Amino acid sequence: MAEAGRTDERPMSPHIQVWKWHATMAASIMHRATGVALYVGMLMISAWLVAAAMGPDAYAPVQALMFSLIGQLILFGFTLAILYHFANGIRHLIWDGPRAGFDPQFASAVSVFNFAFAILGAAAIWSASHFL
Repeated sequence: MAEAGRTDERPMSPHIQVWKWHATMAASIMHRATGVALYVGMLMISAWLVAAAMGPDAYAPVQALMFSLIGQLILFGFTLAILYHFANGIRHLIWDGPRAGFDPQFASAVSVFNFAFAILGAAAIWSASHFL
């Protein structure tokens, strides 16, 4: 039990002001952010499918939004989120299954790889879809 009246100058729990930023920290935060982005992106795709089922009058404005610049940027971000969350999910499976990859340098390298995989993969997918 904690002593009454004891003053401890250290923070109660680690926070951003205490920790030095590193790749695995950014990867953890990005994994959570992409999970939220995937949720929002699936709502957009669901709205697109519902509009398609409702007929041409409901489908036209949603389709116009999807093919607008802002819609294309959102869909590109959705592609980034899918690829990043996929790659980082595999990393978590390896951590949870065989319990490998905990060496700090290796974990940082995998984190950087996941970022690169998402960016290059999304660029490749969108380039192929627009230029082929």
